[in-house]
Amino acid sequence: MASPPRGSVRVRHGTSHVALLLITVLLLSSARLSLGASRRLLELYKPPASARLIYHNGAVLQGRIPVSIIWYGRFTPAQKAVVTDFLQSLTAASQAPTPSVSQWWNTINQLYLSKARRGSSANGAQVALAGQVSDEACSLGKRLTLAQLPRLAARAGPKKGGIALVLTAQDVAVEGFCMSRCGLHGADARAGTAYVWVGNSATQCPGQCAWPFHQPLYGPQAPALVPPSGDVGMDGMVINIASMVAGTVTNPFRDGFYQGDKDAPLEAATACTGVYGSGAYPGFAGNLAVDRATGASYNANGARGRKYLLPALFDPATSTCSTLV
Repeated sequence: MASPPRGSVRVRHGTSHVALLLITVLLLSSARLSLGASRRLLELYKPPASARLIYHNGAVLQGRIPVSIIWYGRFTPAQKAVVTDFLQSLTAASQAPTPSVSQWWNTINQLYLSKARRGSSANGAQVALAGQVSDEACSLGKRLTLAQLPRLAARAGPKKGGIALVLTAQDVAVEGFCMSRCGLHGADARAGTAYVWVGNSATQCPGQCAWPFHQPLYGPQAPALVPPSGDVGMDGMVINIASMVAGTVTNPFRDGFYQGDKDAPLEAATACTGVYGSGAYPGFAGNLAVDRATGASYNANGARGRKYLLPALFDPATSTCSTLV
């Protein structure tokens, strides 16, 4: 058989090289996309690099802070008690053993509120449960937009200087929930009120918004921790409520304490996302206390014998995450 012309051999070799190059580029691109998606999901609990969180001379919430709750969707009495007991644990009067929820709250007073120049209060901030409203029938439907959250907050009847806490049940979908957020806070500057929204992620994204009480979707697959209340969704909600309330009192009107873009800021707790105890790193919540009777992991004692897991708070003076344990 005659040998093929040299030119045709060179063409085939050139085509082979081009094909290999294209395959390599596609594989690298795919890897980058995969890593990018993983990073975005891991950001929900990955501690960020040290950053400078500063005071922008705005107002903070101090003194007596009345908190009104609107329960949107179905919550059992036991689930509601997890949250209301947490709110009542924020005051020193709860007299829980250390480390305690009130100790965590006092850290916010020490690191942030005592440094504010406007609305300074010698007694810091004291949370008081002002009232509760239930909308079990989901009058606005089970798919909510962000624009509907202030409307729900208004139904709770927040008082000036207070917070409306909007809590959505596990079968209620909220715009951006699980994809980019587990909760948020906003405000009506004219009325002098603020609101917080947090969703129950038990059936939608527990690996993102209830971590470390559920294995994450991505990253290290260490065993999930046992939740103190026995309810993954509710203990996950407490973590996010604590984080959002910390951000609300220290940066209620987007001109208080924060780092970065005021429309997407890192705040007192979100600057330490994923850190709960000493020695924390991505995928590891840190060294925590463990209840001998139940095996539950926690870092704070609350009212009526409750135990909770609360986020670390960023210390602006040292640019480190301050933990209770």
